[in-house]
Formats: sequence, structure tokens, C-alpha cells
Amino acid sequence: MANVTAVTDGDFQNEVLDHKGLAVVDFWATWCGPCRMVAPILDQLATEYSGKVKITKLDVDANQKTAATFNVRSIPTLLFVKDGKVVDQVVGAMPKAQLQTYFEKHV
Repeated sequence: MANVTAVTDGDFQNEVLDHKGLAVVDFWATWCGPCRMVAPILDQLATEYSGKVKITKLDVDANQKTAATFNVRSIPTLLFVKDGKVVDQVVGAMPKAQLQTYFEKHV
């Protein structure tokens, strides 16, 4: 996951909300099987959209405040945040081609 930035409750504002352009936040947990399926896809997309999209991961077990703020009830949840505003949300694992349509829609 070299191309994906880990974020926490403490740096979420700076890393995601203050980011100019599109940031994608992967709300995940180590015990979540579907989260582990999405992780390599997000790593590939981070490489393909390098310089256009910032992809981040937030562990919901360690960072419950941010997960609660954005009403994350199921994981994986991907939030698409553009210039500090949530513009889209995806809940559950999906194939790369389907995820890519969300990236294209907001880039």
C-alpha cells in the first residue's frame, strides 16, 4: 500500500478535508475480509490516478470519532471528498472496473 496514505482522527482534517482536489477515504478494519479484497484494487488505482486523486485509509477501530462523524456503519466504505465536501460514497467491496467509474466521475 505504498501509494495509499494512512490517516487518523488527528490528521483527517489536514490530510483529507483540507486537500485541494479529490481525496478518497477507505474506512476499513484489519478483521474485515471485504476490506482486504478492496485494498489491492485501491493501491492499483492510486498508482493509475497518481497526481489526480489522493487515496487514504482510516482504520475504524482505531479512529472511531471520524467514522462516527461520517456515519460509517458498514465497512468497507469509500468516501469521495472533493475540496473538503463529500461528493459520493460507496459501501461494500466491488470490482476495479466498477470502482474506476466513481473515480472517473469525480476526477
